[in-house]
Amino acid sequence: MAAPLRIQSDWAQALRKDEGEAWLSCHPPGKPTLYGSLTCQGIGQDGIPEVTASEGFIVNEINKITCLDISSGGGLGVSSSTDGSMKIWQASNGELRRVLEGHVFDVNCCRFFPSGLVVLSGGMDAQLKIWSAEDASCVVTFKGHRGGILDTAIVDRGRNVVSGSRDGTARLWDCGRSACLGVIADCGSSINGVAVGAADNSINLGSPEQTPSEREVGTESKMLLLAREDKKLQCLGLQSRQPVFLFVGSDAFNCCTFLSGFLLLAGTQDGNIYQLDVRSPRAPVQVIHRSGAPVLSLLSFRDGFIASQGDGSCFIVQQDLDYLIELTGTDCDPVFKVATWEKQIYTCCRDGLVRRYQLSDL
Repeated sequence: MAAPLRIQSDWAQALRKDEGEAWLSCHPPGKPTLYGSLTCQGIGQDGIPEVTASEGFIVNEINKITCLDISSGGGLGVSSSTDGSMKIWQASNGELRRVLEGHVFDVNCCRFFPSGLVVLSGGMDAQLKIWSAEDASCVVTFKGHRGGILDTAIVDRGRNVVSGSRDGTARLWDCGRSACLGVIADCGSSINGVAVGAADNSINLGSPEQTPSEREVGTESKMLLLAREDKKLQCLGLQSRQPVFLFVGSDAFNCCTFLSGFLLLAGTQDGNIYQLDVRSPRAPVQVIHRSGAPVLSLLSFRDGFIASQGDGSCFIVQQDLDYLIELTGTDCDPVFKVATWEKQIYTCCRDGLVRRYQLSDL
């Protein structure tokens, strides 16, 4: 029988501070209760605290949550970690349902397919995997990238998916046959973020040079957006593979998303959020700058968007910037990812916590 371990309720906050302490206790069956403490010895360059334990306890490793998503029905959440695993949990209360294990090293990104029963993940092991959320089995593994996968996108209902990698390529995959349908772009620079969106009828996506594979499903009239490390934001036709525009920003682009069939957002390492119109992308519609911290995630939300940054700020911007809501609680720890379901907003942070916010009517 496992010995129950009890720990100070606010241990995550306490151990974020240099020399911060948190108590813990363990009561092995038939033996006296063992009391001890955890102490933060400082914060490493990666932002993870260095924690030691008092006599009788051992700190094996400290992991951080890198990404999260919420299923289409709002019932389940998935989060990925630096220890190579993912967790499926009940969105309402965080109760653990499944552990998905199979990646080596960090899992950088995870998302549900539209069905809400299947999960797509990408890791530093250069592998893209598809999992069953019902029994935690890995049903498909895609191999072909030569560097860690940093972001993914699902095309329509999920017959095809797109991945962006540190190797500088974006690839289109056939889920049914576990095969790569082609390299959509080869940038020569790390692709930090990808997004797929339906194009407005006024946008010319060009024509494919070769007849698309019959295994491509739902790629027509779609744009692919790539946030690149070399300060460039690239847009191209997903089916045509033809360039739509190439925009040069102030610093490395970390993330991107579509707001509509012609409006998009992209965030940079130096804190700029660019809003661009695909129909006239030479000059941004506007540039939003709230701090110099890296913009780590962007998500379309109702009539505006949600952004998170490396200084712990996470905020909702409503239409025309005339309405803004701050999401608090993360102190100064980077907020890596944001996901939503109806009036619920979920964030994952470097402190290892998933936070859930309940919004009233906006």
